Amino acid sequence: MKKTDFQISHEANIRPIEEIGEKLGLARDDLELYGKYKAKISLSKMNLEEAPKKNLILVSAITPTPAGEGKTTTSIGLSQALNRLGKNSTVVLREPSLGPIFGIKGGAAGGGYSQVIPMEDINLHFTGDFSAIEKAHNLLAALIDNDIQQKTDKIGIDPRTIHWRRVLDMNDRALRKIIVGLGGTSHGEIGRAHV
Repeated sequence: MKKTDFQISHEANIRPIEEIGEKLGLARDDLELYGKYKAKISLSKMNLEEAPKKNLILVSAITPTPAGEGKTTTSIGLSQALNRLGKNSTVVLREPSLGPIFGIKGGAAGGGYSQVIPMEDINLHFTGDFSAIEKAHNLLAALIDNDIQQKTDKIGIDPRTIHWRRVLDMNDRALRKIIVGLGGTSHGEIGRAHV
């Protein structure tokens, strides 16, 4: 019986991120750790003089196969193949959106034996960047709403000319069209819609 991506990821022997960093020539202090298996690398570690001499392969906008191999699996497999050929290759992936995960479309950790692990950490929170962006955006939305509601005009926004959506990193059909402020004047602008 064929193993699932989940089974393969849980049977793998995960190496500490510091060990992976060493293979890339990075000291522990060069890594911003997120547990034992994840880290960010400071942009200051990028050698701008060497960068033009290197190659960048961008895997973008491909249609996944029926088995689910898409951009991430292709990127990881390509890097594995290049390393197998003796090249010094590294994969850089963005933090995945929660939308595809809960929509059962698949994650952004690859698949089969070409995946980044721990897959559930990567697909469900990773380093928390998406959550931070979501919170910052919604904080600005709350500030705008409060300024309009209190009629303080401290931020100089004309309510007739602003349209600022709330955001949620998830495909939730119920949240696609929301009307806010239906509780009267003490609870917001009546009939203001966020679509």
